[in-house]
Amino acid sequence: MSATHRRTPWILWPFVALGRLVAGIIGLTGRLVAAVIGLVLMIAGVVLTATVIGAIVGIPLLIFGFMLILRGLF
Repeated sequence: MSATHRRTPWILWPFVALGRLVAGIIGLTGRLVAAVIGLVLMIAGVVLTATVIGAIVGIPLLIFGFMLILRGLF
């Protein structure tokens, strides 16, 4: 048991559990949003890389999107 759980009175425990559940859902949603944004940036990077001038911006965008997906998954 964690130290915060031992100090919480039993009458307030449902509120603490609900708060932890909401915090977990928000954390999971943030990771999912990061992965989706990373996928969109990768697609935009691939489209921009098709042109020679756009490759200057497309390749770093592709790399950034890939790193964002990795961060969202792990």
